[in-house]
Amino acid sequence: MHIGCPRSEIRVSVATCNPRQLSFIVLYTLFLAACATTAPRAPLRQAATHDVAPVARDKDLPLKLIGAELALQRNDLAGGARGYSEAAQLSADPAIAEQATRLAIAVEQWSLARQSLARWQMLDADAAGILQARAWIALSEGDVETAFSQLEALTRRASGNAWRPVAQVLLGAADKKLAQSLLARLATPPRLGNKEQDWIAMSQLAFKLGDKALAGKLSADAVARFKSGDAYAWSAQLALDSGDKAAARERFQNALKRDPSSLRLRTGYAALLADGGDNAGAARALAAGAQTDVTYGARAAYVSRANDKAMLAALYREIEADKSERGGKRIFLLGQLAEILGKTAQALDWYREVPEDDERWLDAGIRSVVLTDQAGDTDAAFERISQLRIAAGAESREAVDLVLLEADLYARKSRASDAVAAYSRGLDQYPGEPRLLYARAMLAIEGDDFARGERDLRAIIAADPENAEAMNALGYTLADRNDRVAEAQALIEKALALKPDEPAIVDSYGWVLYRRGQLDEAITQLRRAYALQPDAEIAAHLGEILWAKGERAEAKRVWEEGMAKDAKNRVLLETMRRLIS
Repeated sequence: MHIGCPRSEIRVSVATCNPRQLSFIVLYTLFLAACATTAPRAPLRQAATHDVAPVARDKDLPLKLIGAELALQRNDLAGGARGYSEAAQLSADPAIAEQATRLAIAVEQWSLARQSLARWQMLDADAAGILQARAWIALSEGDVETAFSQLEALTRRASGNAWRPVAQVLLGAADKKLAQSLLARLATPPRLGNKEQDWIAMSQLAFKLGDKALAGKLSADAVARFKSGDAYAWSAQLALDSGDKAAARERFQNALKRDPSSLRLRTGYAALLADGGDNAGAARALAAGAQTDVTYGARAAYVSRANDKAMLAALYREIEADKSERGGKRIFLLGQLAEILGKTAQALDWYREVPEDDERWLDAGIRSVVLTDQAGDTDAAFERISQLRIAAGAESREAVDLVLLEADLYARKSRASDAVAAYSRGLDQYPGEPRLLYARAMLAIEGDDFARGERDLRAIIAADPENAEAMNALGYTLADRNDRVAEAQALIEKALALKPDEPAIVDSYGWVLYRRGQLDEAITQLRRAYALQPDAEIAAHLGEILWAKGERAEAKRVWEEGMAKDAKNRVLLETMRRLIS
């Protein structure tokens, strides 16, 4: 079989290629060259009458390029730089010399960089990249004035992004103070001219280099010159960085006056307002322009945090009245809003409308199960789970979620044995599934079947020795029973080493210290846990130890805070009944 050679030409700008792109071009070019020089085979009786002299290895350009590319594929940048430098001396292609120069600069092989740069200059003296390379090399040698002259020449280039290579050099400089001083000399009104994006970009560069004073000056000049939305927005970000939230708000407002349709500006302003605790204001900021699924979702989140039911109801009506195309994301949001507003029937209708090919379909199905059960139709809820399980497929990760949901429904109905059976059926189908083992263990421990709970937790740890959640659960249970406290502390300390800032684990550590009689250290750890996550159960533990220390007024205050967050928390209620009554 004869395989013909391609005849189409390659017209690719090698100067813009990265090493991987250049690899393809080099190898493909070599393939074409091989095809172009392969003549039809002559009959044996007409054998060639002359010999072809072999190319010396040190003069073999294709071999040099292949060697350089293989080095790059091994992540040997220094070897790639050497190979390209050798190839550049043999080639008349400036792109190869440029690649050699840039690689040598990247690995800080400055002598090699100068050698490759000299070849590049010889082949293409007018290339803008030569100025950048000269500046880079000059900075490495501490030649500040040469670096400045080359960067200044770059700023005079007609190209629309002339400042980008300047920024690359300054950001890559090892001496940030030197980079700051060079930028201060370069970023002056005559050089920045009348391009707003250059003023803002150089202010941002100054900020990245740590020169906040220069960043502020350039930003203020940009605002004064252009009075644009982008200029005000960047000025607002600088004000926010300095802690002046009032100025940041004012500048964002000015930005929005000039560009009210900008989603980016509205989003930034909304985030600023929410950060200051004004979630309702954040929602109003996003409501001021054209609406998309993104803005609707963000507004819903902000209004929910504000706990403003009237605003939430108004948003629901607005989205419902929007006649633009509804995808699964918007339909699911409508279901969520209806559910929050207590419109159960409408929520169920919306959840049923989420298309099966939408990523939110299963979440919508799960919410419909929960709402159906809450409405009192438990049989229909279980039937819906069966339908979802068939649709999701037995091999999907969602199938495990549905087992968890089924068992949770049984547990909520105080049908613990049915819940355990559901977990066990799931484990028969998905042996060793850690989420099912963990859930079954927690249910068993809650029902005082400690032996079963311990077996499941130890099975998780045996399969995954760094499962901090399982170690913490087992350690807390052992500590709470007060009979294997040393073993409990070892488990919790290992979990804490894996996740030192996990509130639940810090809480368990405080609790085990309390069980060992180390009250002061226990209070320290529980205060830290409560600061990380001020929930009702941690409040119960912290209050109990404060009570044991005789600090009963503070204990009651902590419990009251916990009650305000979750008045039905079983651990908190049991603790208060046991100690106060």
